[in-house]
Amino acid sequence: MDETDVEYAGFWVRVGASFIDSLLIVIITFPLLISLYGWEYFGSEQLLAGPADFLISWILPAVAVIWFWMQRQATPGKAALALRVVDAESGAALSLGQSLGRYLGYFVATIPLGLGLLWVGFDSRKQGWHDKLASTVVIRSKQRGPQAVRFPRG
Repeated sequence: MDETDVEYAGFWVRVGASFIDSLLIVIITFPLLISLYGWEYFGSEQLLAGPADFLISWILPAVAVIWFWMQRQATPGKAALALRVVDAESGAALSLGQSLGRYLGYFVATIPLGLGLLWVGFDSRKQGWHDKLASTVVIRSKQRGPQAVRFPRG
């Protein structure tokens, strides 16, 4: 895909992709957590219910997201909305270092009241702080609408 065929993905489409990804994580992790810890898990005031909780709630999502970025250039939510996460300089797939940096950058971007995530809405390249830290951009095709209707003359 030529760079003239793509544009930076904006704030709201990225929010939609994050919503889809979050929903998928809940659909996968909640049954596992409930089967191990019961419904009491959600009423507990403990930060972690045990080692399995740490693996299911923190490690599994991190590994999955990093794998999707590196192998598919998109998490399922981004793929559903035809978005791709790429290197900001070359447009290539992310390296392991970029993927780890981007994932950890989400925490940095979230800490000051989510300002680093909201930054996407104001940045000219639509980069959040996590994108800037990892030198990544989120792009999508400019030609994403349906084909124009053309009736044969007859």
